[in-house]
Amino acid sequence: MSDPIDKLLDAAESGKSIIKNRKILHFTYIPDIILHRTSEQEQVTQSLLPILKQSRPSNLLVYGKPGTGKTLVVKKVTSKIQERVEKSNFPIKLVYSNSKEETTLYGLLVSLGRQLDLNEKELPTTGLAISEVFKRLLNKIEQEKLNAIFVIDEIDYLAQLVSKTGKDILYQLTRANERLSQGSLTLVGISNDLTFKEKLDPRVISSLGEEEIVFPNYDVDQIKKILQERIDEAFVENSVEEPALNLCAALAGGEHGDARRAIDLIRVAGEIAERQQSDKVTIEHIREASLKIEENKEEASLKSYPLHEKLVILAIMKAIGSSTGEIYSSYKNLCKIVGRDELTQRRITQMLSEIELSGIITGRLVHQGIHGRTKKYKLTISSEMVKNTFKNDLTLQDIV
Repeated sequence: MSDPIDKLLDAAESGKSIIKNRKILHFTYIPDIILHRTSEQEQVTQSLLPILKQSRPSNLLVYGKPGTGKTLVVKKVTSKIQERVEKSNFPIKLVYSNSKEETTLYGLLVSLGRQLDLNEKELPTTGLAISEVFKRLLNKIEQEKLNAIFVIDEIDYLAQLVSKTGKDILYQLTRANERLSQGSLTLVGISNDLTFKEKLDPRVISSLGEEEIVFPNYDVDQIKKILQERIDEAFVENSVEEPALNLCAALAGGEHGDARRAIDLIRVAGEIAERQQSDKVTIEHIREASLKIEENKEEASLKSYPLHEKLVILAIMKAIGSSTGEIYSSYKNLCKIVGRDELTQRRITQMLSEIELSGIITGRLVHQGIHGRTKKYKLTISSEMVKNTFKNDLTLQDIV
């Protein structure tokens, strides 16, 4: 019987692999042609065109469910603009940051500042008031007469990073040009939440939503064509069976037309096939990949939540009861422990509904006689999974 380690190492050394270009199966890869998004590419380009004519574009809000190509299109359009800008003397700066990937509002603003070439001395990673960080960003834009476009992905999380300050920063970003005598700032917000604007301060709504573009879901046929294009580039010829491709498209299209999930699914299936030393990706590999992704989904979902949503999940675990009021009381105590300003009870109630949609928690209405009705929540996953997922988060270590 051959040694399993030697078997895998021999295969790696011999170069036997059905995936020839893995980067094409990563969600950050931008293909030369983005299928089924011609209209959306045109709309985003038209919205940002004024920058090439040396004038400020309107603020832009891009909506759509996950995996509908929003970030892909915005990144492609901005990179094409950047290529043309480099040939001119008009000082344009395009910067990108993802609110969900930053654990603090301060970190998000520093990320934007670094892309404006503000160094550690000009913009330290800690120690300044949020208002001072923002002031330094605007000073840099004004001093260098920059025409900046800030692309903020998953912008709905920006308002959640810090309750009042987060909303205030959103307002300041949309009104930044009133404070600039030279240069300009345009905000491009990308949101997975179609109801995002409904939760905004009325002052922000008019200035942020100057232009809006909604990305529709992909259907199964469209996902199949997207997958086929990626397979042709990423896999060795004829190494993905047709029924496997069909199942992959059906599984991703059946949810809500999530092309990113489809690409993840074919990548994981390809990796499973390679480990099994198979020459082809079969239906069985797709099914195995789907189960593997589902197992990791809850943990990944927990990790991806911004701080206050993590605190709400922990509050449900630690609350004396399970009503909204009891959870909010527990949440406030946790905010004190980690030294964060608490959000309002109304916002936490909204947050509970949003987390419930992910399936991490479940809620039920309970009638309390003369006291009316209340909603009670409980975790649908084990407390151990929550603890294991959050234990490496430095902010939450004292709680967990």
